[in-house]
Amino acid sequence: MSAFISWYLLITLLGWITFPLAYKLFPALSDRGYTLSRAFGMLIWGYVFWIFASLGLAQNDMGGLLLGLIVLGGLSAWAFVSADDRPQTVNGAVSGQRSILEWIKNNKNLVLTTELLFIIAFAFMAFVRSANPEIVGTEKPMELMMINGIMNSPTFPPRDLWLSGYSISYYHFGYVMTSMLAMFTGVPATMAFNLMIALIFGLSAVGAYGILYNLLALRGNDRRPQTEDETDVVSGQPSAVAPLLAPLFLLILSNVEGFLEIFHRRGIFWSDNKPGFWMWLKQIDKYGVFWKSDLTTFNFWTWLDIMDLRDVPSQTLGWAPERYLWWWRASRVIMDYDIKGSWAGDIINEFPAFSFILGNLHPHVLAMPFVLLAVAVALNIFLGGWRGSIDLYFGRLKISKTGFFITALMLGGLAFLNTWDILIAGALIVFSYALAQVKESGWGRERIEDILLLGIPMMFTAYLLYLPFFIGFDSQAGGLVPSFMFPTRGAQLWVMWGALFIPLFAYLIYLLRNRTSANWRAGIFSALGLVLVLLAVMFTVGFLGLKLRPDLVNSILTVQERDANKFVVDSMMRRLTYIGGLLTMLALLIPTLSFLFHSKNESEDRPSAFRLLPSAFVLLLIALGSLLIIGPDFVYLSDNFGWRINTIFKFYYQAWIVLSLASAYGTVVLLRQLRGVANVIFNVVFIAVLLAGLIYPVFGFMTKTNSFNPPFEYTLDDFDRVQRENPDEAAAMLWLRSAPDGVIAEAVGGAYSSYARVSIYTGLPTVLGWGNHEGQWRDYALQGSRAQDIEALYTSPDWVTAQAIIERYNIRYIYIGNLERSTYRVSEEKFNLFLKPVFQQGIVTIYEVP
Repeated sequence: MSAFISWYLLITLLGWITFPLAYKLFPALSDRGYTLSRAFGMLIWGYVFWIFASLGLAQNDMGGLLLGLIVLGGLSAWAFVSADDRPQTVNGAVSGQRSILEWIKNNKNLVLTTELLFIIAFAFMAFVRSANPEIVGTEKPMELMMINGIMNSPTFPPRDLWLSGYSISYYHFGYVMTSMLAMFTGVPATMAFNLMIALIFGLSAVGAYGILYNLLALRGNDRRPQTEDETDVVSGQPSAVAPLLAPLFLLILSNVEGFLEIFHRRGIFWSDNKPGFWMWLKQIDKYGVFWKSDLTTFNFWTWLDIMDLRDVPSQTLGWAPERYLWWWRASRVIMDYDIKGSWAGDIINEFPAFSFILGNLHPHVLAMPFVLLAVAVALNIFLGGWRGSIDLYFGRLKISKTGFFITALMLGGLAFLNTWDILIAGALIVFSYALAQVKESGWGRERIEDILLLGIPMMFTAYLLYLPFFIGFDSQAGGLVPSFMFPTRGAQLWVMWGALFIPLFAYLIYLLRNRTSANWRAGIFSALGLVLVLLAVMFTVGFLGLKLRPDLVNSILTVQERDANKFVVDSMMRRLTYIGGLLTMLALLIPTLSFLFHSKNESEDRPSAFRLLPSAFVLLLIALGSLLIIGPDFVYLSDNFGWRINTIFKFYYQAWIVLSLASAYGTVVLLRQLRGVANVIFNVVFIAVLLAGLIYPVFGFMTKTNSFNPPFEYTLDDFDRVQRENPDEAAAMLWLRSAPDGVIAEAVGGAYSSYARVSIYTGLPTVLGWGNHEGQWRDYALQGSRAQDIEALYTSPDWVTAQAIIERYNIRYIYIGNLERSTYRVSEEKFNLFLKPVFQQGIVTIYEVP
């Protein structure tokens, strides 16, 4: 409890310290950056601390942390002092030194709601983690290794605990922030892990809340004569309650796999021999579009083809899903098959609710509050909050130097947090900048210049600001791979996205029915043009691969189809068969672009998206989210996985963030604006969507926490479990934590297991941890013969051999526990003869090299 309170007080104080700076830097936002001030403060504090430690200007200790905090406080004091005494107005928001306290007084409902939402969200997820605090399975041990490694690195770059002698080659800014909070509050890494999950949940909740608040406030601050679509004024300010839909849609609402689990458990749709619609549909289907041709009777679950759900229920019929790890299936609803019909492997379609049920502290989760910060930056630019000019050698930027620097700082931070997120954040910012110019000058070729003029120097500046990270970073991505064989089926796409798609389609229909101006010609040609470009890229990459890497392409064709032409034809036929997914995305993208491509025209009586400023920005969110979903159907990034598992994972997660915000906004507008029968229909649909999307998190959290009845005491510290399950190893780890620094030798084995557990829990580097992960982060060749050498160290009876290995890797501690004895035939006599045992308890002995 004390650790939770210390984190809450620290992050709240950080938010208040940062707010004057946010107030100055976000003049176009009605909340003046208040809801995002905590995340903004974490970004600046983290950057200052990291860059000072990386350049040798500070140490990785309390002194360095205080120095970074002082710099942040100084910047915020400067922002307060340098503010103009005379109040100014930007899009209805008041700015000026004297207005900060006045703003807080006038916006006390926003302030109180934000603070209440943060403490509730933070406390709720901390409570969830205290009922399920173990850091085992999936990537969680790796994440704990990162935190402990950074906390125990005297200088930066922090050392890689799983490859002694090397520094981390992974996007690890989120783990730097976690370590900062842990060191500042004196919390061990095993507790900081769970507190950070809770903190990310809380920061994301208030971040999403703030974005929707700003969008709704923008409607209320518009004082021009309003059309039916624009009447959304509540005393000039939005309700403090309506924006709560944003964190609900982002963090809690889920895909509908959990809803299908209920149907599956009840045995619904398994009576496939009865005549009805499905049997009639089978009679008219001649091409096997709806099910596999070898089926004699139609079955909904076989047609849907989601693993586990396509099998007959093995349990007694009931309501609640009880299949082992049933909640895992929601993150694997996309099924990919090669041309021969063989399963191609798991496709990860993770979403935020799954992440928090699982309890993963992976970079895509750590980056979430900062992606929301990027959305706020884009909105601020779109509304003209950073007006100014910067003269470049090749043109002029219509943005202030401060705004340009903050944008570059934030984008570079996202690359450091989770490199993939820079794609959506960078695109959102440059297109928001272009749309801001559209408001003034309309569409034209100049908008392409705007995008390039901001994007190129901004990315270059971001690279320079985080140069120490990029110098040591070695990405596993190796170019593009054509996705000939793998279009996403429409049915599975709707299982994944239905809960967000339905409000989005309803909102687009609402804009259409309310006579919002649309350039349908531009929208249709642009959407189809984007698909043709993706097709062209797919074929071009495939052709280049055939010419430049015929050995690789032929190896694939040998497995799938010897004739390359037939392979392409079969792939295109499959794409036509599974056309439902693409048609769905085009149905979403065409009206979105059509509304966007019609700029403001005062001569028309119909409003355009640019008269409805929040609508234009929301449409941009929808367009970018749609492209993130469509893209992996045509190309994916080459990496160590070899298929599109990771591309779908990362792109879909980014798409969920932006589409959830757009969906929440559209839902609020529809709930407020619709009247009569349309209002009744949408309310029924909205309730149905909520029920379908909330079943998964409700049952998921109950399953993972044993209905909040953990078998042991509530705790946020995973090390309590280690002490309970293996007290001898726990005592050895505690001894190593207080021992002098040095490399440890421990058993080497496969990933997602107990191997490397000593380095994970002590913060001391080991010779080799999870080798496959190290191979994902850097060249496999760097591992050399480490695995074989460690085996020889333990098994060889020859001291000379062992001594050579010890010297080669500068090993200080040799750890022998149960895992070492079960992995190797340990020859311990040589250690007893030449080394001193410095720790012995039960099954564990630790030898120290003089």
